Amino acid sequence: MFKKYSRSWERLSMALMLAGIVLLCQPWSLVLHQYSVAVILVGLIGFNIFSRFDHAKPEHTPNSMEH
Repeated sequence: MFKKYSRSWERLSMALMLAGIVLLCQPWSLVLHQYSVAVILVGLIGFNIFSRFDHAKPEHTPNSMEH
């Protein structure tokens, strides 16, 4: 299960880290600023977990140049 979806979870973790940085730098809401470090840490932990799984190999599609 993890092998099939590991690339998606890895991208979601990267998006969480980026969102945490945006929340950290925004000046409008103190509540969002307070939770920004937690969001970054969840993304970082998720990235460390899911980047260790082998990604599912894409299926071979025939190339028109090959015979």
